[in-house]
Amino acid sequence: MLTQAEIMSLLADIESDRIERTESTKDTDKFCQAICAFANDLPNHRQPGYLLVGVKDNGALSGLKVSDKLLQNLGAIRSDGNVLPQPVLSVNKYAFEGGEVAVMEVLPSDLPPVRYKGRVYVRVGPRKAVASEQEERILSERRVALARSFDARPCIGAVIDDLALGQFDAYRREAIDAETIAANHRPLGQQLASLRLYDPDREYPTYAGILLFGKNPRFFLPGGYVQYLKLPGTDLTDMPEDQAEISGDLFSVLHELDMRLKVLIQTTLRSVSSLQEKLLPDYPEKALRELLMNAVMHRNYDSNTPIRFYVFSDHIEIQSPGGLYGEATRENFPTRNSYRNPVIAEAMKSLGFVNRFGYGVQRAQALLSENGNPPAEFEFDEHAVLVKVYRRPE
Repeated sequence: MLTQAEIMSLLADIESDRIERTESTKDTDKFCQAICAFANDLPNHRQPGYLLVGVKDNGALSGLKVSDKLLQNLGAIRSDGNVLPQPVLSVNKYAFEGGEVAVMEVLPSDLPPVRYKGRVYVRVGPRKAVASEQEERILSERRVALARSFDARPCIGAVIDDLALGQFDAYRREAIDAETIAANHRPLGQQLASLRLYDPDREYPTYAGILLFGKNPRFFLPGGYVQYLKLPGTDLTDMPEDQAEISGDLFSVLHELDMRLKVLIQTTLRSVSSLQEKLLPDYPEKALRELLMNAVMHRNYDSNTPIRFYVFSDHIEIQSPGGLYGEATRENFPTRNSYRNPVIAEAMKSLGFVNRFGYGVQRAQALLSENGNPPAEFEFDEHAVLVKVYRRPE
């Protein structure tokens, strides 16, 4: 967190590739473009960039009164899914004699290129613009040295022919701005690399590429599937009524999970008052979907253990390999989270399987409450996260 003196220094400095000033409090596009450019850090300062809201171009204060709503709106940019992969930023308010300033501090991304609505923005000096093909290539190559997440690492032994490229083309149209695609004349490897799906130096697809578009992901990731069981009672020793290993590329897995959810939920006519009856499901479909998507997004794909999706007569269990990750702890769950698989998270957001980052569990709990179900129960250890969802009482 900056001091008052450091903010005064930023106000007095000229606008540069690490500083942008604005008087506007509502120009979300401008805010997001600046965040995207700072996160990409094309000059490679490896230092934060700062968006100063409430400051004129010459560094003078505009007399702004920073409201709580403005701070909330600025902070919400992090999780709304328009800037991908999700940026690391903080928002603070500073009061001076001539007015208040909202300061957004944006850290350089470990997974460039970062996009806003499918476009890569960069900043060199006071210039902010859509990245050229050469600038985007520089960012893609830099990522190889910075990548820390498993899904961004190269899958040793895989080749481009292991990917279903027709599916990649469909995904690219969702993830990248149409004008950028039309102007794109790069080789296929560089197109894949721009979305963190290929390591151009070592010439291997990344694990994200294999998971998203692999013809046979389980050849490289044996645990990359969902084990589904439907049991007649409450004991795992019962003979299953239905069972399946749901595998394939990630989008096929997610679509099959959606279909199975629709089939397993039962709706009955129930009395909601002395004069009214209503059709109510035993489980809210959207709540279960949120919890399943959460398991797919956050699981440890380096593990050989599958996600377990078990349906008992009175409850449902979803077990995801990999314990809580990053900033998430037992004490702050689910209000704090980190992304074990940021490339997978970006893809799920671009294709509509996730609406907004960081709210899946809270939304699921709210939907369960609205439907009359008990709240979902969570159990954590270093190896897995288990969630139990109980049927709506009669």
